[in-house]
Amino acid sequence: MNTAAIEHKALSDDVCLLDEQTLLIRIHAARKDLQQCLLYYGDRVSVEDPVPMRELEMERIASDEDKDYFEVRVRTGYTRVCYYFRLVDREGRALYLSEYGFIDRAPRARSQFFQFPYLRREYLSTVPDWARDMVMYHIFPDSFASGHRTISGKGKFIRLENGEHSESLHGGTLQGIEANLDYLENLGITCIYLNPIFEAASYHKYDTIDYFKIDPCFGSKDDLIHLVSACHERGIKVILDGVFNHCGAGFEAFRDVRQKGKQSAYKDWFYQMNYPVCYQDPPDYACFAYVKEMPKLNTSNKDVSDYFCRVGQYWIREADIDGWRLDVANEIDHDFWRQFRKAVKAVKADVFLIGEVWEDSNVWLAGDQFDSTMNYRFADICRAYFARKEISLTEFDQKINRMYMRYRYTTASVQMNFLDTHDISRFLSACDGDVNRLKKALYFMFMTEGIPSVFYGDECQLTGVEEKDYRQPMKWSEQLSDLQECCRKWIGKRNQSPALRRGRFRTVSVDEENKIYTFRREYEGECETITMDMNF
Repeated sequence: MNTAAIEHKALSDDVCLLDEQTLLIRIHAARKDLQQCLLYYGDRVSVEDPVPMRELEMERIASDEDKDYFEVRVRTGYTRVCYYFRLVDREGRALYLSEYGFIDRAPRARSQFFQFPYLRREYLSTVPDWARDMVMYHIFPDSFASGHRTISGKGKFIRLENGEHSESLHGGTLQGIEANLDYLENLGITCIYLNPIFEAASYHKYDTIDYFKIDPCFGSKDDLIHLVSACHERGIKVILDGVFNHCGAGFEAFRDVRQKGKQSAYKDWFYQMNYPVCYQDPPDYACFAYVKEMPKLNTSNKDVSDYFCRVGQYWIREADIDGWRLDVANEIDHDFWRQFRKAVKAVKADVFLIGEVWEDSNVWLAGDQFDSTMNYRFADICRAYFARKEISLTEFDQKINRMYMRYRYTTASVQMNFLDTHDISRFLSACDGDVNRLKKALYFMFMTEGIPSVFYGDECQLTGVEEKDYRQPMKWSEQLSDLQECCRKWIGKRNQSPALRRGRFRTVSVDEENKIYTFRREYEGECETITMDMNF
């Protein structure tokens, strides 16, 4: 038995509270090393000694390149649970694993068992229920639409009252988005995510000037209110982009410290600022990357934290938005995110929070910060198989399973899956323009576990490797293309199936020779089996 590869941690992602009486417990082992895993559990505060233990057989639910994952649901009337494992390898050798380590006989002292101290309701997943059924459409506002099935292609330059300016490139507006909600509804979209729409200098709006104002290039506060209301009438949720890691050079606090230096009331609003402020390239103060126009904010400062919690609450109260996608989330202190979560959830309990984290995100997904993060791992795996043909079908399956096993069950099901975004090249370009490969990747995304997110125009075969190209204007047409029709059909299939919206992913078979991939989705007794021809 390869004991070095066996891993289980109590009070971690290996143990998930599903309801006040049910735990989901997971253990990892070396691939093909164990033939059986048994879980023994009992009442941690039983008056009997030794504690009476019950036995459950664990199921191997997934395998990746080097691990097997075993899992079992423990439904018990106990409020406090203790447990250990009996592991049997392929040669029939058995060992027990508890907090005490590996031993060749069942442990007796409850102090040596793994513990789940109390099945408190506060530990339950608080992910909004509506998010589990979501199909997202990601819109870059400047590039999407200025009217019904059209975008002007004409940029704007607007002088602001404070002497700053705002500009755009392609003329997209909030009214333009609203004019095309029928298109999104027809596709089957149930949520739109908008890149930043607040007052800012650049066309991309990640250099915010005023977080309480809509950028005039896009419209007005009333336009946003009207857009959200129109979306809700069609059953579509709205998520906005929150850029709290940094501000723009025109932000009031930054203009004040540039002018007054250490005498500024905002001198502690920035993470690392030298005085006098040298506004030049490269900057001598902390920024987003090394962009002088985006000074880094000090979110651990109470005034800053309170300010952005008010921003989060304001747009929920004023426009009834349904969530926030939080920019550069991995560079902001965790305490701020905990405060932000409490603040916005106090206004709207089912608001959905997505963090922009490109790497593994466990530390942000313990239930006290984000509901979800952007699943760049999904995009990387799809690019490696469908676009670049760098990995085999077997490797694809292994990497997908490893991806799902990164997080606890309730979190993996609401990761934001996508093929591309406003920050990376278009998937079709990565496929060298082969629409068939894009089709297969989209189909897999709509059929698999997690929230599928379509970046505007992917369904219209937009391409682009450089920023100016992958953020190009939407290609509008009154007639739906073959790919658009396919997306509409596949999203419709997902929307009509509880198993496809909410079901666990399970590999059924991998036929490497014929490139046939079969997996299933299971939810509350319903099962959908998907078989894909992965040849291209």
